Amino acid sequence: MRYYNQALPIAQEVGDRSGEAVTLNNIGEVYRRIGQPQEALTYFNQALPIRQEVGDRSGEATTLSNIGGVYNGIGQPQKAITHLEQSVQIYLQMRQGFVRENRPEFLQQERGTVIALTDLLIQQQQPDQAFEWINRFTAADLADYNRLLGARFVDPATQQAVDQWNQNNQQLQTLQQALQTQFSEPLSRQMRAKEAEVSQQAEAIARQYPEAAELFETTPEDLAQLRAAIPQGSLVVQPVLLTGVNNVPDTIAFFILSKDQPVMVKQVPLDSPAFDALVDQYRQQVQERRNPGFAASQEQLYDLLIRPIEAEIAAAAPTQLSFILTGKLRYIPFETLYNTQTGQHLIEQYPVNYLTRLSTRSPRLAAQSNSTTSSSRSVFALGNPVPTPPQNLDGAEAEAKAIAQIVPGSQTFLEAQATLDAFKTQAPRFPFLHLATHGCFDPEGCPGINMQTNTLLLADQQFNIADAALLGLTNTQLIVLSACQTAQQADANGEEISGLAYLFERAGARAVIASLWSAADAPTQEIMVQFYQNLQQGMSKTEALRQAKLSYLRDHPETHPFFWSPLVLIGNVD
Repeated sequence: MRYYNQALPIAQEVGDRSGEAVTLNNIGEVYRRIGQPQEALTYFNQALPIRQEVGDRSGEATTLSNIGGVYNGIGQPQKAITHLEQSVQIYLQMRQGFVRENRPEFLQQERGTVIALTDLLIQQQQPDQAFEWINRFTAADLADYNRLLGARFVDPATQQAVDQWNQNNQQLQTLQQALQTQFSEPLSRQMRAKEAEVSQQAEAIARQYPEAAELFETTPEDLAQLRAAIPQGSLVVQPVLLTGVNNVPDTIAFFILSKDQPVMVKQVPLDSPAFDALVDQYRQQVQERRNPGFAASQEQLYDLLIRPIEAEIAAAAPTQLSFILTGKLRYIPFETLYNTQTGQHLIEQYPVNYLTRLSTRSPRLAAQSNSTTSSSRSVFALGNPVPTPPQNLDGAEAEAKAIAQIVPGSQTFLEAQATLDAFKTQAPRFPFLHLATHGCFDPEGCPGINMQTNTLLLADQQFNIADAALLGLTNTQLIVLSACQTAQQADANGEEISGLAYLFERAGARAVIASLWSAADAPTQEIMVQFYQNLQQGMSKTEALRQAKLSYLRDHPETHPFFWSPLVLIGNVD
């Protein structure tokens, strides 16, 4: 404290406004830690307008978060919520413009405020508001993924507007950095004007171009509208880990939503290190066909992830159980979780699918009045575009041929025919697109199959999925990627699997079937052939995949989940 008090007048004397704000905030933080909240508020409230003046958005968010923490500690929860929400809104705005190398540090800084806000809203019995913020951050993760990939828009006007915003936002960041280095009133006014311009431009894009809206919106969507978009009979569950923040006990919060019932939230204690280790362990076990330890892990994960809400799920009697997952949980096929009390996997109890997030803009949640009938379920199947090692996929080629024989009106393009031009030309004619080819979504690339990250293998090129919107998928009910390869690093957080689905959703597809790991040829072919047979019998997409997996399990009762569980349905279930 003594040194901060010595530094403060020096910063004021030399006109170092940024340094003055930092010092004031630090003094406030010391007072907060030694249990003098009113003194802490005095210094935080002095730091806040200076940080706003110099354009230190990150510092402003930090100070607002600190003020919220003090108010929470002295029993004024509503003031705490107000300041934490203001902090979170700034973080969401900042996410729109950060570059890849700044991302990890920024997200870690942001995470504590989000967790503190969510926990406080739950404690104040405001689960609707808590979920709105959680859902907004889930969508922000996907928007970040799109921005970092440079995902394109099919509409040239939308692309031009986003490009112009990116240029203006870069100019704003340059001004903010200059202002923090050397404060001046003219530069501060210039920065404020550019900040207003960038903000207004983002709002205009969100209003005018719905396909780009989620890249710019920072306020949560209304929960009533989100619930209205959930199909009748579906139950949506999002587990949220509230861990790693001082003064917030480690817990897992389960948000449970349906069309007709108010949002429910159930919060239970969690041993965070043990849980994280278990998730990593099961992810490894389920991807190794000869690893025998999976059974105990899938039972433990059922007890942690399903057992606490088992009664709520049973009471809802859902015809569809939809999970919104974040972080490493995205790598866990929830249908494999095993209930020792009933002797059943979760897939034997309920149809399971996954959602990227809830959104009124998403085609994947909207109830479909003109569901695709069996007579219009033709498939465009593209298979084994490069039939030479290491990219040869004999099994995938056989899979594509078998599927085309099952579904009338279907067509296959194999080997040298499986080009990008063929895909663009043929895809708009078919509601179901089946790509039996390699896909690489590991951030480090896939050297084993000579592929770059975020690409699909075609006969004439590796197609960058950032250009998915240019493929003409507005007619697409389902796109199946039956041989993709997602991130293999132990510390990866599942962005690529949700981001992949989100990219194709933006491009127009209502649902995606993707693989959580490189699946075995024979089981994949058996399950996918049965899946299309089930579709022809009139089953929904999710029930068709469920029954195909259950059929495989009946025929191979002792099989490792490596063989039957990697393919997951993300999106609309009709």
